[in-house]
Amino acid sequence: MKASVGGYARATDLQHAIKLLDSADGMARVLAGGQSLVAAMNMRLTAGDLLVDISRLSELRGVTDEGDTIRIGALTRHVEVGDNALIKEHAPLLADAVKFIAHATIRNRGTIGGALAHADPAAEFPACVLALGATLQIMGPDGGRTIAVEDFFLGLFETDLEPEEVLMAITIPKAEAGERQVLQEVTRRSGDYALAGLCLVKRQAGHRLTMLSVGEQPELATGAMAMLDAGNIDGAVAALRAEIDPSSDTNASASYRRHIAGVLLRRAVDQMTGDVR
Repeated sequence: MKASVGGYARATDLQHAIKLLDSADGMARVLAGGQSLVAAMNMRLTAGDLLVDISRLSELRGVTDEGDTIRIGALTRHVEVGDNALIKEHAPLLADAVKFIAHATIRNRGTIGGALAHADPAAEFPACVLALGATLQIMGPDGGRTIAVEDFFLGLFETDLEPEEVLMAITIPKAEAGERQVLQEVTRRSGDYALAGLCLVKRQAGHRLTMLSVGEQPELATGAMAMLDAGNIDGAVAALRAEIDPSSDTNASASYRRHIAGVLLRRAVDQMTGDVR
């Protein structure tokens, strides 16, 4: 099946991209790496849209040190996230996540901003940035705005981005002394979407825990986090299994995903504490 598009335009800069999006009356789609969008178009899950190509906008690419935070441009490719020294030092969860993302071709073309804007609940980066407490910089016709990641994901493939807006960058707080960041997931084969996955961050203020592939969007598992803060691992496992709402499909049942979530949490805690069981 071939894709059906309503036109193509390559943006010369960020403001040009926003003008193109704003003029399309909600019928435009941003083309960055294209690894999710083109596949959806080929399956006719989206059709007739104007494609606004932002892939050559250098101002949306790269990683910079901003004191207490690092700024990751939305067009930074997966492979660049995995190789970047600043990310490895200050947000290692993101660098570790790249190892789990699909295959080399996807990692070489896909962008972190595209992954967040697509908001696939089975993808690693949305769960990671939520666990890390990121903020997102967005630009639209009325100017720029900043939104906390907790308010960005609204549902299945749904975000707070308006049709005429562009995600510019992600700001991540630098890991504090003694902070631990762990990603665990279970897949049938290397490169497959996770049957269930977990991101766990431990800071002085407490734990931040998110799941992937067990709901319609990444969410903080607040009940399990409170139990972890209290040092009650069994209680955290029980709370996590109670507060997630996984679905059944041809790959795994809801009950299996709920069971695996608890197993992954124990593994993540063991990894943090150095227990090699």
